[in-house]
Amino acid sequence: MNANKLKNMTPVWRKRFLTWGIIIAVFGMRIVFLLLIVVMAAKIGPLAAIKLVATRPEEYARIMQGAHLSIAAFGGTFLMMVALGFFCDPDKDVHWFKWIEGRMVASASIKGIEVAFVLILLIFFAKMLPPVQSNAFLWAGVYGLLTFLLVDTRGAILDRLSAVAKTAAHGGLGGFLYLEVLDASFSFDGVIGAFALSQNLFVIAIGLGIGAMYVRTMTIMLVERGTLSQYRYMEHCAFYAILALSVIMFTQTLIHIPEAITSLGGAVLIGVALLASIR
Repeated sequence: MNANKLKNMTPVWRKRFLTWGIIIAVFGMRIVFLLLIVVMAAKIGPLAAIKLVATRPEEYARIMQGAHLSIAAFGGTFLMMVALGFFCDPDKDVHWFKWIEGRMVASASIKGIEVAFVLILLIFFAKMLPPVQSNAFLWAGVYGLLTFLLVDTRGAILDRLSAVAKTAAHGGLGGFLYLEVLDASFSFDGVIGAFALSQNLFVIAIGLGIGAMYVRTMTIMLVERGTLSQYRYMEHCAFYAILALSVIMFTQTLIHIPEAITSLGGAVLIGVALLASIR
């Protein structure tokens, strides 16, 4: 999905995606974000949160797990809007599963249908939760929806300014901001799940940081080698996987879903899409 956006960016902004983007991804999402959750959940100051991480990691992990409901609602909503934006694009003319994707493209003529669908889904899951949790879930989902709409609108404005000024700098900035928020949404579930392996924030930050660097380097390679053009359904596969992940994040607020299901489901989708593309 990152490669889909990066292919329209200049080489300068691709490089910044690896340099500035890594700093934002590792320091911002994998350190500052983790501390902010504790600051808001425990109602303590930043310095107290850092002390809590260093001296009482088990308490820090408990607070993080307690914030999982809101994170799942926010991240799930954002990712679902990203996926629906791809499938409900009226300009989309390559379909993997035509009977599904063709209908979704046709529905794009109904203004705001993606927003309405996500809101209905949010209300449905909120009704399944206890009253206190329901309120937190619903508000977090609304904030996720607003974040997507704001980022998407700002990206469109910057791209329009780029076209008027005949320079890629503004459009590159719009795409860069979009990718950073997208990366943050991808990271929500993984950041929380990392506490199953370690309660040490610094170990988690190092591990997730290495992963972020690897994924971003691979993304640049996909763009430079034209992999998405060669394997035409890999892009569809990515958005199906993210749509499934968003549903899983919602469902996890009601029942536990093993990580193996998420991982194997993504692997199967990639394999099927690769074979379909080759054929």
